[in-house]
Parts: sequence; C-alpha cells; structure tokens
Amino acid sequence: MNKLLTICILVAFGFSMTTVSAQQDAQYTQYMYNTISVNPAYAGSRGVLSIMGLHRSQWVGLDGAPRTQTLTLNTPIGDSERLGLGLSIVNDEIGPTDETYFDIDFSYTIPTSDTGKLSFGIKAGGHLLNVDFQRLTQFNGNDALFENNIDNKFSPNVGAGVYYHTDRFYVGLSAPNLLETDHFDESTTDSNSTAVSFLAEERINYYLIAGHVFDINPDVKFKPAVLTKLVFGAPLQVDLSANFLLYDRLTLGAAYRWSAAVTGTIGFQISDSMMIGFAYDRETTQLGQTQFNDGSYEVMLRFELFKKYNRMLTPRFF
Repeated sequence: MNKLLTICILVAFGFSMTTVSAQQDAQYTQYMYNTISVNPAYAGSRGVLSIMGLHRSQWVGLDGAPRTQTLTLNTPIGDSERLGLGLSIVNDEIGPTDETYFDIDFSYTIPTSDTGKLSFGIKAGGHLLNVDFQRLTQFNGNDALFENNIDNKFSPNVGAGVYYHTDRFYVGLSAPNLLETDHFDESTTDSNSTAVSFLAEERINYYLIAGHVFDINPDVKFKPAVLTKLVFGAPLQVDLSANFLLYDRLTLGAAYRWSAAVTGTIGFQISDSMMIGFAYDRETTQLGQTQFNDGSYEVMLRFELFKKYNRMLTPRFF
C-alpha cells in the first residue's frame, strides 16, 4: 500500500532519478463551470458577479490521494462590460505535498457580432509549495536528499488565454502557467557512488475548451463539451462531456476522460442565482481496480449577483 502511494506521488509530482515533467495543474470534471481556473479570458464573460466553490477528492480510499479546493470570483468591470476581473485561490494536496495557488485575472472583450464576443485575458499570481519528505516511504532511510522539507516555497506565475463565445457556443485556448518552475532540484550519490539527479519541474499546460448548446425541444437542451490538456512530457488528456439540461433547472450527464475514467454528473439550478453540481469519476485504469480506490468525487456550488436586473434576462448555460 505504501509503495503504491509513493509511486503515485512520484508520478504525479514529478520526482524521478532523472528529469521528469508531469501534469501538475489541478484536475476538474466539472470544467465547463470552472473555466476561469484555466482561462483568464473567461473573466467577466457571464456579465454578472459569479462566485464558485469546488471540492474534489480523488481516488477516495487511497492514503494520501489528491484533494483539491477551489474558490473563484469573476465579474465585469464598468457599464461597458468590456473589462473583466477574476480572482482565484486553489489548494491542491497529494501525499506529502501541499500547494496553494492565488491568481488575479484581467480580460478585455471585443464584440464581433450581435451575439459573438472575443475576449483576451492575462493572469498573474503565484503559489506556495510545502513538501514533508518524512511522510514518504523512503527506500534509503539515511538519504540526505530528503532531510530538509520544503516550507512555503514561493514561485511566481503568469498566464494568458483567448475566449470566444455567443449565447450558445464557446471555445477557448489558454496557458494558465507560462513559467516553467523548478520546484525541487537536487543531486546526491547512491550506494554505488553514482551521481543521481532529482528534479520536479512544472511545465506549461495548454488547454483547449469548447462547447455548444442545442435545443432538443422547448424543455430539453443538449450541452456537449470537450476539454483538451497538453503538456510536453505527459500523455494528452481529453475530457468529453455530454449533459442534458431539463426545464432550465436539472442537468444530467456523463463524461469520459480518454483512457482514464468514466463519469456521471448531476446539477441543479436552485434559483436564478444559485447552482449546485456533483460528479463521480470511476477509473478505467488498473488503479481503478484496486480495493483502495472508491473513485473520485467532486461537488460544486455557484452563486451569482445580478447588478442590473432582478434576474438574468438571457440565461447563460456555461
């Protein structure tokens, strides 16, 4: 069990006997409601003050498995609604590592037609990293490499994105972290007097997100979406989602993370200003077949304030 956990941590965080890069950005199943976390150009696009909180527990039952808490806020600035502002705080935990991200987003929107809008966004912020090496199962208990923990190591961050949307369609391309940070770069000598290098390097993650809303009938809408994440040195990740919105209130759907997991989702628009969502992932890899993994859970709550009207005159579906 401890060996399995250690392997998962090393793969996810990027420690290796050589230089390794891994996907390190937090993972979301309900990404269509959390676009601001990966694309700063989304800030203000809903036309209202939008506040969202999300919690994700991954691989439940596996000791030290990833846990993510996200809090975001985004709003248009001024009456023209061309400027957008976003704030986000993300806490991401896995095994002995705990990383907190804090970012501010700015966007500028250009109307391209009666319904189409093209937004450009930038992100700036940083993150704090903590690593408690004593929680690792060490194969060499006297390894000097792991004697000193990492405490509140600060790394700056900048990102950029572009986002186009109408009232029924959206597509965005972004890179929320453009700085390739070396979290941990040390060297030591093994029992055979061979030099060994350990490097945890955060590479640029590129995101492509898109979706559409189709009217099946006056009471049913079909909302397919896709999120593609690319980082050099790791497999391409593709999330495909298919949601049905019933009576503009209840959302039922399913998703597939390519070669990784299948998902069931449900959401409910409690009122014009409040929505709650839930997702459950089941791994399709060998990890999902272990007795220690009960799947991954994600819960989301979104609250919105309407400044100009008592309610949104034109419902937004993403």
